[in-house]
Amino acid sequence: MTTKVTMERRGHVAYVTIQRPEVSNALDLEAHRELCGIWDEFEADDDLWVGVLTGAGERVFCAGQDLKELAARNRRGVAPSSLGSGGISGSPRLTERFRLSKPLVARVNGHAVGGGFELVLACDVAIAVDTATFALPEARLGLIAGAGGVLRLPRQVPLKTAMGHLLTGRPMSASRAYQLGLVNEVVSRDELDDCVDGWVRDLLRCSPVAVRAAKEIVHRSAHLALEEAFTLGYGWEERRRTSPDAVEGPAAFAEGRRPRWHSPAR
Repeated sequence: MTTKVTMERRGHVAYVTIQRPEVSNALDLEAHRELCGIWDEFEADDDLWVGVLTGAGERVFCAGQDLKELAARNRRGVAPSSLGSGGISGSPRLTERFRLSKPLVARVNGHAVGGGFELVLACDVAIAVDTATFALPEARLGLIAGAGGVLRLPRQVPLKTAMGHLLTGRPMSASRAYQLGLVNEVVSRDELDDCVDGWVRDLLRCSPVAVRAAKEIVHRSAHLALEEAFTLGYGWEERRRTSPDAVEGPAAFAEGRRPRWHSPAR
């Protein structure tokens, strides 16, 4: 059986690649199953601190759902889904892993369409090649951006901007995505890997438990009033506060050396 998604380990980093360039890296149910197993493995391995998600080839990051497979399922009378995956094959998907603690970098090597754009929205950092475009065209197909696009996009850009793209399917350029804050950097294809590597190096310079604490606090408190957010309990922050890294960082600074971080045990 052909592998549709791969994960390569390089030190503390997991490089996850959707390997379906012949269909614009669209995700069928088998690809979702493989991705689900990879995200489980990534989260469970204490020695993996950072993930990088990309698509094979140089044209498309991910075209989202495999619509030919969806059409075949519809012909068989399979009930259509709505928000989320509904627990079908490959669940929970990245867009539903709301407590994934580790940072993810989207290496957007080409067009991010439908569920591909939703994957980018679910990552923490995104680097895009300057030829990339971003679109949620589901409404043109009688669908909605149910893998989180209808929920995440209005939380990440102004409401009118989000509605314009969700209701029409209009694409946006990489430069426009950068202006809106949806990607961290836009670079030429020749610069893409160096830029991604730079972000990965910066993430690895930080305490992994501190990074996870910060990510957890951001996501769990975004909807709260500031006063309430300060009083909420955060599991990863408690681990950071009592971890060796909380002592190691200030000690390394005082001694003029680089800190030696610990792999956080679960």
